[in-house]
Amino acid sequence: MGIQKDRVKFNVGGRIFETTATTLANAGRNSLFGAMFDDEWNLNSDATIIEHFIDRNPNCFSVLLDLLRTGELYLPQNLPEKLLYREALFYGLLDHVRSAKWGPFDGNRLRLARSVTGQAPGDGTAIRAGPDGGCCVAHGSMVHVYDWMMEEHPPINLDYQRVNDAGWLDSENIVLSACERLGKGDGGMGLFSASTGELRYKFNVKHENQVKSYTAGALSFSSDYKLFSSCKGRSNEYGIGVWDQVTGKQIDFFYEPPGWSLGDADKLQWLHGTNCLLVATLFPRKDNCYISLLDFRDKSMVWSWSDIGTPITDERRVRDAIAMEETSSICVVNEYEDLGFMDLRRNAGSVRWSSRSRLMKGKMPDEPCYPKLALHEGQLFSSMNDCISVFCGPDWVLTSRLRRSYGGSICDFSIGGDRLFALHSEENVFDIWETSPPPII
Repeated sequence: MGIQKDRVKFNVGGRIFETTATTLANAGRNSLFGAMFDDEWNLNSDATIIEHFIDRNPNCFSVLLDLLRTGELYLPQNLPEKLLYREALFYGLLDHVRSAKWGPFDGNRLRLARSVTGQAPGDGTAIRAGPDGGCCVAHGSMVHVYDWMMEEHPPINLDYQRVNDAGWLDSENIVLSACERLGKGDGGMGLFSASTGELRYKFNVKHENQVKSYTAGALSFSSDYKLFSSCKGRSNEYGIGVWDQVTGKQIDFFYEPPGWSLGDADKLQWLHGTNCLLVATLFPRKDNCYISLLDFRDKSMVWSWSDIGTPITDERRVRDAIAMEETSSICVVNEYEDLGFMDLRRNAGSVRWSSRSRLMKGKMPDEPCYPKLALHEGQLFSSMNDCISVFCGPDWVLTSRLRRSYGGSICDFSIGGDRLFALHSEENVFDIWETSPPPII
């Protein structure tokens, strides 16, 4: 609680507000109010200043001051939400507003916050959650970018080059991978501004000191500022390229070995604990499935699995894969949402399938989307038709299902910024799932 000598008075747009230094300190060092304190968080006192004048909206100031006092956000009906966001940006309090609107991510406590309709009919390629609660949605050669307030920024247009994957380098930059256009080159990867859509630089592939045209596919990022992408070139330059995220320079290339598939990979996943890269090429991109772990330190494939030579049925065909470092295993899923597990400590082992997770029985929908997997803070997520299942615990027991009433099957989903985004295939609509903020006691 603030004490009497710490009282601070503001005149905001002609209205007088009085608060304490303790309340203002809740705004943090990077806020406008942080300049009112010294390095020891003592209030900079100036006897000549009776009140601090701020020429801004007093109604918004009242809401934001109450947020600093209580940790709760109450928005009066007559106060536009966008106006509050604008004022919160001025005071450096956007993070406080965002934290008050939804709580820390928990797959078992998610609620449908809203749905956003896009401008193109169906055929979404991918949706990727941004680190601050925004997202980007790829449709063909166009990528629509949204901030955490779901305000759309200028779109990124690749001029008829189909986008294969997208990834947020940080809250201001997006990496896009695209197909090469026959006869025109182009393709590859570029770093784009999330706010303006402008191309900042391209990630080139060099072979024998010559820049090559290529198709870039799946993307992944490491904690030491490396960018990975599957690559296909016209001169058999198939494999996984590595670039420096900061400079954009190529620093390595893992060539595809004979009889294996890397350049057509559907998914890349960097494993921070083992410093290896999961590479998964899946049906129907290839007739067979190839999953491997690559160690770039000595250019070795330290683990691999394929279904080549084994009888394959729809119930045993792998549709997606994800590595789980804590249990030294890889989780896979088939088109019926049966989960399977492989031990990373055994090379070329078999898949241990479990049907306990199956949710969908009977006839498949007319336009199904293949299941996809995600792992977030110890919870496993799997999309199937129009819902997303949440699995928890050492035995990965089904604990929740997320489903909405329209939009068709879920073709992609992504988790980030304490939100889950789900992209539907039929109506070009994506859902935003959030965890309710914890109650203030």
